[in-house]
Amino acid sequence: MSTSTIPDFITNDIPRLRRVLSDYRRVAMVGLSANWYRPSYFAAKYLKDHGFQVVPVNPRYDEVLDEPCYANLQDAAAASAEPIEVVDCFRRAEDIPPLVDGAIAIGAKVLWLQLGVINFEAAQKAHDAGLEVVMDRCMKIEYARLFGGLSFVGVNTGVISGKRSKIVAY
Repeated sequence: MSTSTIPDFITNDIPRLRRVLSDYRRVAMVGLSANWYRPSYFAAKYLKDHGFQVVPVNPRYDEVLDEPCYANLQDAAAASAEPIEVVDCFRRAEDIPPLVDGAIAIGAKVLWLQLGVINFEAAQKAHDAGLEVVMDRCMKIEYARLFGGLSFVGVNTGVISGKRSKIVAY
């Protein structure tokens, strides 16, 4: 399957993204870094600050964002009193198939593949097992976009300039 053809089961349209982000609030973030400058840390902090329950999954750490960190999805699910609803993957595309197996095993509802993470075969397997699949999207960006959290400093405009803005921020 070519990357230009997105299957219909991929949840990338606004109504479905809005429903996923409002219905499912407990998120296992696989590959979450404890380094504040990493995108995964920034996204997790933002989601946590906006009412999501973040469950860090990374074998390198004992704790991230004041939450216990687990080596894998099975350990995270076993230690949780509530079920994990979303598995948000900050991993390379080739690392996704075993994470799909883990998401299916713990009974997750959504497989979320971050920006740049595209694996159609893994997405198809997750879909066939009954999971909703979001691919090549960031939970933080989508939540901010759909629920009014975008701000001047929260968006990468793609413009880099050494000139001072003539617009006063206050």
